[in-house]
Amino acid sequence: MPKTNPEGQFLSDGVDVRTGNSMEALKRAFVDNLFFVQGKFFPVATLNDYYMALAYTVRDRLLARWIETSMQYLTSRARTVCYLSAEFLLGPHLGNNLLNLGICDEVEEAMDSLGLSLRELLEQEEEPGLGNGGLGRLAACYLDSLATLQIPAIGYGIRYEFGIFDQAVRDGWQQEITDKWLRLGNPWEIARPEIAFDVKLGGRTESYHDASGRYRVRWTPERIVKGVAYDTPIIGYRVGNANLLRLFTAKATEAFELEAFNVGDYYRSVEAKVRSENITKVLYPNDEPAAGRELRLQQQYFFVTCALQDMIRIHLQSAGSVGDFDRKFAVQLNDTHPAIAVAELMRLLVDEHGMDWEPAWKVTQNTLAYTNHTLLPEALEKWPLTAFARVLPRHLEIIYELNHRFLQQVRRRYPDEDRVRRLSLIDESGERYVRMAHLAALGSHSINGVARLHTELLTRSVMSDFFDLWPERFSNKTNGVTPRRFMALANPRLSRLITSAIGENWLRDLDELERLEPLADDTSFRDAWRLVKQENKADLAKEIHRRTGVDVDPSSLFDVQVKRIHEYKRQQLNALHVVALFRRLQQDPRFEAGPRTVIFAGKAAPGYFMAKLIIKLVHSIAAVVNSDERVGQRLKVVFLPDYNVKLSHRIFPAADLSEQISTAGMEASGTGNMKFALNGALTIGTLDGANVEIREAVGPENFFLFGSTAEEVAARRTGSYRPRDLYDEDHRLRETIDLVASGRFSDGDRSLFRPLLDSLLDGDHYMVLADFSAYIRCQEDAERAYRDVESWTRRSILNVARMGRFSSDRAIREYCDEIWKVSPVPIQPADAPAPSVPGGPP
Repeated sequence: MPKTNPEGQFLSDGVDVRTGNSMEALKRAFVDNLFFVQGKFFPVATLNDYYMALAYTVRDRLLARWIETSMQYLTSRARTVCYLSAEFLLGPHLGNNLLNLGICDEVEEAMDSLGLSLRELLEQEEEPGLGNGGLGRLAACYLDSLATLQIPAIGYGIRYEFGIFDQAVRDGWQQEITDKWLRLGNPWEIARPEIAFDVKLGGRTESYHDASGRYRVRWTPERIVKGVAYDTPIIGYRVGNANLLRLFTAKATEAFELEAFNVGDYYRSVEAKVRSENITKVLYPNDEPAAGRELRLQQQYFFVTCALQDMIRIHLQSAGSVGDFDRKFAVQLNDTHPAIAVAELMRLLVDEHGMDWEPAWKVTQNTLAYTNHTLLPEALEKWPLTAFARVLPRHLEIIYELNHRFLQQVRRRYPDEDRVRRLSLIDESGERYVRMAHLAALGSHSINGVARLHTELLTRSVMSDFFDLWPERFSNKTNGVTPRRFMALANPRLSRLITSAIGENWLRDLDELERLEPLADDTSFRDAWRLVKQENKADLAKEIHRRTGVDVDPSSLFDVQVKRIHEYKRQQLNALHVVALFRRLQQDPRFEAGPRTVIFAGKAAPGYFMAKLIIKLVHSIAAVVNSDERVGQRLKVVFLPDYNVKLSHRIFPAADLSEQISTAGMEASGTGNMKFALNGALTIGTLDGANVEIREAVGPENFFLFGSTAEEVAARRTGSYRPRDLYDEDHRLRETIDLVASGRFSDGDRSLFRPLLDSLLDGDHYMVLADFSAYIRCQEDAERAYRDVESWTRRSILNVARMGRFSSDRAIREYCDEIWKVSPVPIQPADAPAPSVPGGPP
């Protein structure tokens, strides 16, 4: 019989191989998992086998903490935060879990003793295809902070079989390739087939009166899909708490029709399986066709109903009814994707659990809170009434009833039919739509923006009528990022330097970074800081060569813009600056500039032609610039394909200049701006999103500001702004535009970039030409500043020292105190590691 310790953990020669954190325990557990889980032995095991064995070894230690956490949460009956999000862009798990468990050194030693490289095993991990951009990265940061702050929490979303896409570039054009992130398995998740819920779709409704004479509605669906749970433990940093990410995948209620198969109708025999599983097949299916729009609505409803049914299941394990559901759960709607939760929670409470309308509505509003992430009209989701009725007929009835009651209240307060029309949950200005942002606002007790400027604009524009009604519901919660992943893990060199100077507590309390300020005037510390940056840049230069074949100078100014490709983010403005700089370098040999390496990365939505054309423009400019002998090493342009979290770990630490140049008033917050600044890059940017607060924090002298304000942008759009006048008056702008139009960057093809240039000259909705001249001047200021090495280094240190408030820990504390009204439930790990210098895996 195997020996166990008093806690029932298996021992091997006195070593706890199941959850022990010593080097010997980790080594033995790794070998066991290689043999008994992967079924491999050393001479025939692949790198992926080794990665999987290590992942299972680490997962066992997560699960030990998760089991303890779950038992204590159940006993305490603490209020639990449920974060509903269509995306969770987690990034690789292995390195983050090693860091948070505090066993990086022990694991590296164990792998070394077996002749394996931890670095290679970390690189082997496939990045989870569960998110696309800032929305998903924010959700991942918040899960990390919730666990670190010991707040009971569950993240709910979709287990997409395929991510949005892997990006390849062919002849300068983006090509979308299927992101098969699950092809080798996912060792971090646990299938929970016993936790499955019916998801109704389509069909019809009928009213009736129950035995008590109360009016009720029965929904008879066209079809039913099963939502099956998959769990991933989320460990906090150096605490005993492990929370849960629960994702759902769609399955058919009957995956195989034997009768159809037996008569030779093989396609019909699996038709239900295919149709059902399509719901969670891919992240953000193309919604240009009507079928794609309906599929996205099905996706959103699918994960929301599974999440709410799961919460009710958990609640009823220890409660007699759903009447106090809101005391157990605080549910945050991350943007409008989960907004259907308002109607679905009402349906579950009223139709499935027999509550009367008014108490159900009180529970719904007390439970739900809504985070708005955008002011862009196209991103404030609206669903055509016909499609909505076809997919969710019962929910449309509920929305009609909610709207009727709501508009009666509005009319009593404001006898203004125009205001009533603006506030209605149904847009009747043309084709009728359900306004999901309106539904979320009505059904939530709290509505928040994600940066101070964004919240101000939100209350003055798209949500102004709701703000007039309920100003007390609105607040700002400026986004934050986790310093564990985006500093300690992404930038171990800088993290070790900071820790050697101020101790390790800064990873728990980012305000501790302010203790770096006096060191900005320390020559030896500046030298060490500069050396870290140079080594990080050398690493990125190697990665650039590996991915693109372009050789760049690590001593050059690394000028970086990485984010989703969109006209409002203005990669085209950056590209035009490159053209202007290239032209000047060619024409004026005495011009003092460079060397500069301009780095782009980001994906364009598959159906967004203009964004794809911007990617083509960047590649076309790069092809000419990088091959020009007169320019040489003074200017290089690089587009790094397939930007994701793993690649960001190389980019953020190496950047000198962070491009945050969106049109003022259009970026809700941004989190890339925070990650760059925390890693020592100085920002060139507009007064948009969280840039405003970053500039205030780091000091105007450490921020390169240019461009129109949000008010000036709005005034131009409503005034007589004529971008062609700027083209005529500004010779540098005119020459830059003309050089692109001439075919210089398109092998003489004058028509290739004409749609992009016409959009600038004939409308310039995103104020590219309006801000061009100011941007050029600001870039020249940054160029001069970079030449003063000591001053730039000092600014970089001060930049990091003053970024403490942009931790996701701070943001989560604000949500906990002001919206969710929840408190920590501390769990002390039995195997808490001794303090060690953090800095993440190698």
